[in-house]
Amino acid sequence: MTIKVLIVEDDPMVAKFNRHYVEQVQGFEFAGWAASVDEARKLLAGLKVDLILLDIYMPRTSGLQLLSSLREQGSMVDIIVISAASDNASIRKALQLGAVDYLIKPFEFARFQAALSAYREDYTLMKHREHLSQEQLDKLLRHSTGTEEDKSGTLPKGLTEGTLESIWSTIQKLESPVFSTEEITAEAPISRISVRKYLAFLTEAGVLEMEISYGAVGRPVYMYTVTASGHEIIATYI
Repeated sequence: MTIKVLIVEDDPMVAKFNRHYVEQVQGFEFAGWAASVDEARKLLAGLKVDLILLDIYMPRTSGLQLLSSLREQGSMVDIIVISAASDNASIRKALQLGAVDYLIKPFEFARFQAALSAYREDYTLMKHREHLSQEQLDKLLRHSTGTEEDKSGTLPKGLTEGTLESIWSTIQKLESPVFSTEEITAEAPISRISVRKYLAFLTEAGVLEMEISYGAVGRPVYMYTVTASGHEIIATYI
C-alpha cells in the first residue's frame, strides 16, 4: 500500500523539505509539487493522489479556496494543512472543510511524522474494513478533529509510564528490528489488547512505523519498526 502525496506550497525550499519529510515516512510516495492553486488544479485533473499537503498562504488564490472548491466538486482527497496561518478563522475553516490535520509552521519533524503516521493508520483502516467498531470510529474521529492528547510528553488518558517503559524495554530486547504485537505479548506480561493500545500510541507519536503484512490466509498482520528518531521521541515520555 502506497499513499500518493501532492505538495501545494509556493516556497520551493519549503516544498523540498516537505518532500524530504514525506519520503522519510514509510508508506508514502511523493507524487508532485504545485507552486500555486492553479498549478494544483491542473495537476489534480490528471493525477491520482490520496493526500494533499496544503499551504494556505499562496499567491493570488488562497489554499482554503482550493480546499473549498475540491469539496464543492465532491472530491474526497484528504488534506493536511501545513501553514503559518495560526488564526482561529483559518484553522476553523480548514477543519470545517474536512482537513484531517493542521500543522502550524514552523514545526518539528516528529509532529509531521506523527501526523502522517496517524493518517496512514486511518487510511489503512478505512481501506481494509467495510464496517467499523465504535472504538475504531472513535479513534478516527479523534484523529480528524485533533482532540487527542498532546504528544509532547504527556501520555494519553489510560496509558501509564510504567507499562510504556516495560513495552519499550521489551522492544529493545527483541532480536529482529521488525516485530508484531504477538512478539511483544510473548515477552512482556501484558495483555494483547493493552500492547496494541501502546503500540498504536507509539506509532502516532512517531516512535514506531507500522505496515501491514498479509499471511497465507490473507489475514493482515501489523508489523512495527523503530523510527530513526524513535529513541529521541520516547525519551520525552519515559
